Amino acid sequence: MSSSPLSLNDLQAQWSAHNPGLDTSPMEVVGLLKRATGLLDRAVEPLYAGAPLTAPEVDLLIPLRHATGPMIASALAARAGLSRAGVSKTLGRLERRGFITRAPSPADRRAALVTVTEAGARAVDDLFPRQLAAESELLANLGQDREWVVGALARLVQAMESSGGR
Repeated sequence: MSSSPLSLNDLQAQWSAHNPGLDTSPMEVVGLLKRATGLLDRAVEPLYAGAPLTAPEVDLLIPLRHATGPMIASALAARAGLSRAGVSKTLGRLERRGFITRAPSPADRRAALVTVTEAGARAVDDLFPRQLAAESELLANLGQDREWVVGALARLVQAMESSGGR
């Protein structure tokens, strides 16, 4: 017999009972963010089944697709809010498959200049519009609340960045 997952309120109550002094209030925001992320991932997942790229790879290629020149890998990491190590690993996979090129920066030998290839640009041009359509469908029920949600999320990101988030 399988039990259903506990609601966020139930989880908070259990943690509070187990550890009465524990502030569980972050669970309200983080739990909803994780749920929204899961729903978003599930909505776009079918698009990437059998595709030449994964959704995180497309996310890294998007800023490169319309860049006027090469971008520094660390700038890509900062823009995506990801670790440099994770971005470097993903860029390595993209390079091996011919979707980007990397070259040492003449200004800083430790920095890599990243450029999207024609194959990378074609793959992004194929996948990203379909991803946007799936995301649009997922968010369609927001209606007039869309502007409020965007403002609230922008405020959340601002608060997280000012608290030391990257």
